[in-house]
Amino acid sequence: MSIAAVDRPVRTSVDAVTAASVLVTILAWASAFPAIRAGLQAFGPVELGALRFAIAGVPAAAFLVLTRPGWPSLPDFLRLATGGVLFVALYTALLNMGETTVSAGAASFIINTNPIITAGLAMALLGERFGARAWAGTALSFLGIGLIALGEGGGLRIDTGALLILGAALCTSVTTVVQKPLFSRHRPLAVSAWNMALGALVLGPWLPQAAAEFSAAAPQARWAAVYLGLVPSLVAYGTWAVALSRLPASRASNFMYCVPPVATLLGFLWLGEVPTPLGIVGGAMALAGVAVVNWRR
Repeated sequence: MSIAAVDRPVRTSVDAVTAASVLVTILAWASAFPAIRAGLQAFGPVELGALRFAIAGVPAAAFLVLTRPGWPSLPDFLRLATGGVLFVALYTALLNMGETTVSAGAASFIINTNPIITAGLAMALLGERFGARAWAGTALSFLGIGLIALGEGGGLRIDTGALLILGAALCTSVTTVVQKPLFSRHRPLAVSAWNMALGALVLGPWLPQAAAEFSAAAPQARWAAVYLGLVPSLVAYGTWAVALSRLPASRASNFMYCVPPVATLLGFLWLGEVPTPLGIVGGAMALAGVAVVNWRR
């Protein structure tokens, strides 16, 4: 008997569960950028993604076997396959390849075109409302992320790496909108488990080379790959699915503007990386923009 079919209204306010899911996702994905850079010192971009989601995909598949959520219908399976191909395999490959040439700040700026793309798609395809105040808050956050990127000193330029990261942002936006209807029929953790298990299968051909690189990698790179599989993937993909199931797609994506400021703070606390004045101002703008979008009278 399936436990997947549920009828779950989308909330307009942020309750404790939603807030906790958003917070964990932000912290985990903020830590992913430095972890990817550490992993790329020993792994190829696609190989790192294959190892990352092999680590996440095995427990995800085990979760599906143990909970037996029921086999999805063909239309729903195609939506789940979109997540496995776009949100896991292609997103990871494009982001990792882009980060080989693009600085962390610039990468965070480009990837944060995602909330803008998602809001537009959600309005056009899901009928969501995103008013003038929400667009103003989004613009404020986006400008803030731009200041964080400029504060790094590397500047912003359009090259192959930047275009690859823009492609990764598009993968996330398309998947968010395509999979949003699934949450009225399937539990969030089941959706995220399908995404990771299917994505691991797509990346499987690169796993043997990843295993060979793992055996020769330095401990720091090995731990980075394991961390990416467990926290930004296994944990954060689950919490993101919970958040997306409880909020409109446009609002859920807007919270991701918190990722670069949090990444900057983590770099200061963990690595002693002092943010630039532009970075501090940009982080404050990004957070203020998120507050504007989510403020309710």
